[in-house]
Amino acid sequence: MDDLELRLVRSFTVVAEHRHFGRAAAELHLTQSSLSRQIVRLEQQVGARLLDRTPQGTRLTEAGEAFLALAADVLRSAAAATARARAVARPSRITVGYTGNLIVTPAVRALRHRHPDADVRTLHLKWDDARAALLENRVDAAIVRLPLPSTGLHVTVLRDEPRVLLIPSDHRLAGKESVTLDDIADEPLPRASDAEWDAFWRVDPRPDGRPAPDGPFISAIEDKIELVASGQAVAIVPAGSATPTGLRPDLTTVPLADVEPSHVALATRAGDRNRLVAAFRKCAEAGLTS
Repeated sequence: MDDLELRLVRSFTVVAEHRHFGRAAAELHLTQSSLSRQIVRLEQQVGARLLDRTPQGTRLTEAGEAFLALAADVLRSAAAATARARAVARPSRITVGYTGNLIVTPAVRALRHRHPDADVRTLHLKWDDARAALLENRVDAAIVRLPLPSTGLHVTVLRDEPRVLLIPSDHRLAGKESVTLDDIADEPLPRASDAEWDAFWRVDPRPDGRPAPDGPFISAIEDKIELVASGQAVAIVPAGSATPTGLRPDLTTVPLADVEPSHVALATRAGDRNRLVAAFRKCAEAGLTS
């Protein structure tokens, strides 16, 4: 194991994915014979047979199944370690991620002003991709809406945002000064795959213990908006999210009176020593708190 080569581990995971040496060799830009030699070398290093060739293709041995379970983690950890070392060695670059339609411009502009020689980039992230993007070193800081799993991260709340109800313009509650959870007790709300996010944004369970009515599962904000506009569900959203009510005359929002506000936060990797990350934190705390 002291001599385990990551290049060989990578080749093994590609073969395991395709279950076919020919297709794996094509993806890796290798000849099949060269790939076969790599796998044999890896098996020698591991001390166990990992793959068996069959007339139908290639299958994992029991040892191969066990090895594959951790091989992907080994590759991800190696990539993250490399990226983190490069970030420390070259602290003149930072990528700031942001989710939804959160605005990071004031903090990014301030950072560029303070560090004119730095390469400051921005990257839009899916609502559920911020943590992975940070831990995989695709971004160095992210402006997000909570909840967000914080293991391995440093999370600072920047500001609170009231939550409002997004409904069709012709909904029975449209035009009211405010509504309560009782007013939407029987209204279905779109569901998300992330349990913590789903519970917060659907207020599930309700304070009295009742479950929130289930709407369809969604994976994109655009799908949620279309569900609401078509009358299939209502949605609880942050007041500062600039929902498409201004772009879509068929949608409107109503203040939701009896729920805690949502939170906009800055997330970075725990223990990150990049000086630009520390500088951006100061810019965010000064420019993104209202």
